[in-house]
Amino acid sequence: MSSKALATLVALASAGGALAQDVTDDWEIVRQPEQKTVFAFVPMTTGLTIAFRCVDGNFGAVIAGLPEVRRREKTRTLRIRVGDEAISDTRWNVTTDRSVAIADYPAPLARELRAGGPVSITIPGGADDGRNLRHDLVLPASSVAIDETLAACNRPVVDPRDALLPEIEEGGLPAGVTWAQPPRPRYPATNYAQGYAVVSCAVRPEGSLGDCVVESEFPFDAGFGRNGLRSVGDARIASPGETPGQYAPRIIAFRINYLMR
Repeated sequence: MSSKALATLVALASAGGALAQDVTDDWEIVRQPEQKTVFAFVPMTTGLTIAFRCVDGNFGAVIAGLPEVRRREKTRTLRIRVGDEAISDTRWNVTTDRSVAIADYPAPLARELRAGGPVSITIPGGADDGRNLRHDLVLPASSVAIDETLAACNRPVVDPRDALLPEIEEGGLPAGVTWAQPPRPRYPATNYAQGYAVVSCAVRPEGSLGDCVVESEFPFDAGFGRNGLRSVGDARIASPGETPGQYAPRIIAFRINYLMR
């Protein structure tokens, strides 16, 4: 999604304009067939707006109304706790609007938040005095709006891969796992000078990768996601504590930052 399109959707969510169609006891939803867009959102009294959107097959999660970060920052950390689960540090990508962020793993987050209930979002250093800023929210359940955005992007409402994602550490690999042969991306033919893609894959018993999925990419029409999938090629992992050919099922993920030089 381009920054302009993202800003337009955030504005619609904040205003709850004429395109918003209320769903009883559900998130609000915007449908724009001419732009191949479905956008589910919930504006909170704290000033935050949380949204999931499918735009022409690209799924994303957006939080708007955050304290702005410095211009040189490309990513930011949000500490999210859902219900009584342990708090998790999640990485979000900063857009040209410094108060808006988009998630690395939007579909798993959508599947988790569709149940509704208490959610805590802590913004490190987000208060005016530099202390952490916490939003304690109670989200409505969504049995229609979020499901529609997932379906529009051919994302499942239930995915067993989600249970394995917490094992992934900041570097993208579970503890004890290393790259025997890392992915080898090349800059694709595109009009964009920079962007990123986050890809997750299932590890096969011998260490190669399969069932790869583009978790997120930006801009959505730059081709970075497709390039990330192609970069897997001969990539393999190594797990010193296991026998090659008998590696346990797991999910690995990697992020590619593209910058034209």
